[in-house]
Amino acid sequence: MLDLRIKISVLYDIYSSLLTSRQQEILNLYYSNDYSLAEIAEEYNISRQAVHDLINRATASLENLEDKLGLYRLFQIQQQLLVDAEDVLDKDKLTEQELGELKSIIARLRSTIEQ
Repeated sequence: MLDLRIKISVLYDIYSSLLTSRQQEILNLYYSNDYSLAEIAEEYNISRQAVHDLINRATASLENLEDKLGLYRLFQIQQQLLVDAEDVLDKDKLTEQELGELKSIIARLRSTIEQ
């Protein structure tokens, strides 16, 4: 469950400007401010079911945007490449093979940026 909340929070950070202002507000309250459905319902004077439905629709929109644009997936790839590069650099002395590996990682990172 925590992984899903983190993923939705990251998707929100990336794609929130593409949601309606109401979706933005309610997702922000639910995921960032940890409001309950009841608290959000009271704040907006709507039912808990309406809040639940809105959160589900907004979350589905975020997932749909990710499926089409893939910015979160690209971010994950870039982060892993940086971790790989750091692992190579953590060694005291680099061999020619490790330098080649590092150059390969940097080239792959560059290719993700240029897409």
